[in-house]
Amino acid sequence: MAKRKLTTIFCADAVQYGSLMATDEDGTLARLQEYRDVMNDLFGRYEGREINTWGDAVIAEFDSVVEAVRCAVEIQTALNSRNDLLSDNQKLQFRIGINLGDVIHQGDNIYGDGVNVASRLEALADPGGIMVSKSVHDFAARQLAVGFDFGGKHVAKDGEQAIESYKVRIGGGNAGPSMDEAEAKPGSRKSQGSTPPPFADDARTFADTVQSLPTVSWMRSWYAIQSKKVKWSALAIAGMFIINLLFSGLANPWFIIPSLPFLLIIWLGQKKPES
Repeated sequence: MAKRKLTTIFCADAVQYGSLMATDEDGTLARLQEYRDVMNDLFGRYEGREINTWGDAVIAEFDSVVEAVRCAVEIQTALNSRNDLLSDNQKLQFRIGINLGDVIHQGDNIYGDGVNVASRLEALADPGGIMVSKSVHDFAARQLAVGFDFGGKHVAKDGEQAIESYKVRIGGGNAGPSMDEAEAKPGSRKSQGSTPPPFADDARTFADTVQSLPTVSWMRSWYAIQSKKVKWSALAIAGMFIINLLFSGLANPWFIIPSLPFLLIIWLGQKKPES
């Protein structure tokens, strides 16, 4: 018997999959399976469940809106880092759409308008990006340290209700509305002619440069696929590094000796990103 329920629907689809298959069928299939394995691993960590796959598409559901967005950000971070190591004709990028909606649960599948909206949001996302509905934005924006940019209202067919969309700013801070949103809101400081804080552009450029460094990309990719035990060990070492750097220097045994057991945990338990 079919049952209805409110759930968070995650939709992902590969970009230009047909063209990539025509160019390198074996390599594209291997990357597709590799990237799906990354998704499935992260679905498990964030209490999501893969519902269906066909061709290059993936549908999953989550009980938590916040966990669905966290999972999507980590997926795109991991996949984008892997793509950074590939040539343009090898990169396999995904668009992701997320919606909180009512669905019909029948067997192991879900159907209904909630799924359709998630699919439309996915089609609106940038390659390597995430687009969410207003319902997802309203829940997640208060809980997550990521930013959102208003993506506009979209109508798929005449007579249908417009879908209000938001882009997830991967790697960005949740420091309020985007510049476009600020300009659009009546009475905002931006609309009254105020200017951004001094050095804001320089700071943003520096942050973007750091994020784009190959070493940083590799570290983000490495960290994304690790177990909780390895992640906590890495954070513990980073914390001791900062404390000792500020007060006594790295040669101090109070940094080196306490770090050794955490380094052993990382060495024995780490997962290495595939090139």
